[in-house]
Amino acid sequence: MGSVRSDSRTHSLNPLEALTLDELRRRTSEKWHANEPDVLPLGVAEMDVPLATPVVQALTQALEAGNTGYTGPTSTPRYAQAFDHFARARWGWTGIREPLTCLVPAVMRGLAGLVRGLTRPGDTVVTDAPFYPPFKELVEACGRRFVAVPLGPGHRLDMDRLDSVFAAAARDSRQALYLLCSPQNPTGTVHTAEVLGRIADMTARHGVRVVADESHAPLVAGGVRFVPYLSVPGTQSALSVLSAAKAFNLGGLKAAVVVAGSGAADDLGRLETEEEYGRSHLAVIAHCAALYDGGPWLDSLLAGLDRNRRLARELLGHHLPKVPYEPADGTYFAWLDCRTLGLDSDPASSFLEHGRVALTPGGIFGTGGAGHARLNLATTPAILEEGIERMAMATGG
Repeated sequence: MGSVRSDSRTHSLNPLEALTLDELRRRTSEKWHANEPDVLPLGVAEMDVPLATPVVQALTQALEAGNTGYTGPTSTPRYAQAFDHFARARWGWTGIREPLTCLVPAVMRGLAGLVRGLTRPGDTVVTDAPFYPPFKELVEACGRRFVAVPLGPGHRLDMDRLDSVFAAAARDSRQALYLLCSPQNPTGTVHTAEVLGRIADMTARHGVRVVADESHAPLVAGGVRFVPYLSVPGTQSALSVLSAAKAFNLGGLKAAVVVAGSGAADDLGRLETEEEYGRSHLAVIAHCAALYDGGPWLDSLLAGLDRNRRLARELLGHHLPKVPYEPADGTYFAWLDCRTLGLDSDPASSFLEHGRVALTPGGIFGTGGAGHARLNLATTPAILEEGIERMAMATGG
């Protein structure tokens, strides 16, 4: 096999070109230590980037000052105000108001708390398939019934099937819930305002509550508009969970905010009590620095991701022409349909065994995932090129 050609630091505004393979291999996070040393990791949802300078500065100042205590009563308004600043600048959305927010330790903790608070054991929680695997785990751990509705053509929501499932869920539950992933993980679909409006109308008609996971919201392709679900008319009873973690590579510094629609403020009370002791003071400091001052870094990252999407399309077309790929509008993933390669239902296992490159197996994403693999594009162009070449080698190409 060839060796990754990123052997010297590239001085570039693109964070995805800033680190060498040797520097990345010195990291001790899951992505770089989940496999044997000769494996090139392109699966785990971490980005191969340095932190934004404002985040580094804020954390350094906090550590030098010994500012490492517990989160205080100002943490929720600070985080809410930072996200309000970010949302106004990025999306023109003015719907984040501190009385309608709750700081939670992480996106998944917030989602789990909302599932428990809005539904009862045995109630149905609906989401789309393929789905983020922890969705199923958290719903079933809460004692709720998990129902996944396959996406339609082009990885878009299948409105007719959703309407039917919502009707059944409402009949079978004291309170049914729809867990909306926006942008969608793993496909990268960014839902339009029209689609979200139809979801709002449909769920209101059936009495289904909506909780939106918008953790990938800042990660949209150039020219694509992200629409916050709570900015859509008719979403007063919905809640959204937002975080800077994905966009700024802060997975090890977890924090998130739950934002309630104007008619859902009372649903935040249980979260305040339940999540109070899991919050991280340093995480809030890091996230607020990113949201206030990390815009230029994020713009450079998004431009780099656009370039990597185009590069992936070129490389796959050359090395794996049987794998159809059109860059998604959101996230930093490529959802690859590998069913024509003649591999088994888990192509990621073949890529790992024969190519020494790790992707995320599609089967863990539920219905529609077999024969697929999720590729993380948030790496250096050299690593991306090497990874796709290894994938081709694994298939005999």
